[in-house]
Amino acid sequence: MDTRRTADDIDALLLRALVDDPDATNLAISERTGLARNTVRSRLARYEAERSLRSFERRVDPAFLGFPLEAFVMTTVKQRELQAISAALGEIPEVVQVHGLAGVADLLVNVVARDADDLYRIAGRILAIHGVKRTVTGLVMGEFVPHRLAQLIPTG
Repeated sequence: MDTRRTADDIDALLLRALVDDPDATNLAISERTGLARNTVRSRLARYEAERSLRSFERRVDPAFLGFPLEAFVMTTVKQRELQAISAALGEIPEVVQVHGLAGVADLLVNVVARDADDLYRIAGRILAIHGVKRTVTGLVMGEFVPHRLAQLIPTG
């Protein structure tokens, strides 16, 4: 059973303020929300300790770093090799995220690449990992709904 705490009304106020201005100071958040600065500071520290907020890396566009292509590599693996395969995927710099799946494949590997030849090389590197049985690569052609969570924040 998941025993992590969920957001309360104070968290919702703070999160909405952070969504609107991620770089706001504690004082600015305090003024915007009407919460005491100590409350803001302690809640932000709690989020850090709980790992409730994701890393800054999610804000960086890979194209800015020279990786304009994005793809998802659906990967079927030998289940008993899953830990070693995950570790090997973590060694490939262009692998930006890996999800375990139930259903159509075992892993959904999100990769970025410099161009089509680079994507071919990366996909081949994934396929060469011991325990990987099969891959199917889908090139991202556009993003129609960007990553978002603000709509899930309770509104009081």
